[in-house]
Amino acid sequence: MMYRFFQRFSEWFPLWIILGCLWAWLAPQQWTWFQPWIARGLGVIMLGMGLTLRFADFVEVAKQPRMILLGVAAQFLIMPLAALVSGMVFGLSKELALGLILVGCCPGGTASNVICYLARANVALSVLLTMCSTFLAVVMTPLLTKWLAGQAMNVNAWDLFGSMIEIVLIPLLLGLVINHLVEKNRHRDSVREAVGSVGPMVSVVLIVLVVGSIVAGGKASIAQAGWTLFVAVFALHAIGFGLGYAVAKLCGCDLAQCRTVSVEVGMQNSGLGAALAKTHFAAMPLAPIPAAISAVFHCLIGSFLAWFWSRSATSKADHDHS
Repeated sequence: MMYRFFQRFSEWFPLWIILGCLWAWLAPQQWTWFQPWIARGLGVIMLGMGLTLRFADFVEVAKQPRMILLGVAAQFLIMPLAALVSGMVFGLSKELALGLILVGCCPGGTASNVICYLARANVALSVLLTMCSTFLAVVMTPLLTKWLAGQAMNVNAWDLFGSMIEIVLIPLLLGLVINHLVEKNRHRDSVREAVGSVGPMVSVVLIVLVVGSIVAGGKASIAQAGWTLFVAVFALHAIGFGLGYAVAKLCGCDLAQCRTVSVEVGMQNSGLGAALAKTHFAAMPLAPIPAAISAVFHCLIGSFLAWFWSRSATSKADHDHS
């Protein structure tokens, strides 16, 4: 009965994110405390995902280099161009357009792995795509930003690698090792049931805390933005999710792979975008604002899609059993 409650709770995570954002906007002081814990929170989520995966899952994905190439190419082609077009269509100022393009040129975000996990997509593929795009971002993000926005910047490769290893790789490997050890335990079925029920709920709670703390911390900057910026950022991510799915479908990917590519393309590392904007474009105080709004929108869109897809999968499973 308790596990069923956890599952029901997780299914409604778009509602929790919306309520969390509203609460954070109205009472930001109650949410900013989590900002120093964002990286650790994402690490805990990655640990939980590792507990649901096996080394064989990654081996299977690695046998499909075409999928990895497709996902990474879509990431660095669709989003930067969508950001450029969106900024032009909605007539954003130079600073805001630069910030939007910078978001579009960033790699996939760690939260995309969580959304794929909750959406019952291909988590192993999602993690590999995030890692590959992050490693390539050391070169691609500055090059694309320079090309599309005409603004040069440097990216600290070691910082980028270090955060990727700390937030994604180590917790994920730890989860994989624990899962491997559990496989040999006679109570493995009970453990799997517990992880499968509690894991998504913990992930939902942490994602709400992450997004809420970003809203709380960026309230002043977000309040300065006009409605056109909100629409431009929403359009950027909507295009990313939509074209990501369409491209994967056209390339003959299965349903789980289409969902994974859609989420990977649509969700950016907005935290990295905000950090790069603050570090390299300090003379442009409005440049980090699109990244703050992006963090909210891509989580909302991704959460809704994951809710819809997971509900569809549940309905289909119920139908198949009946």
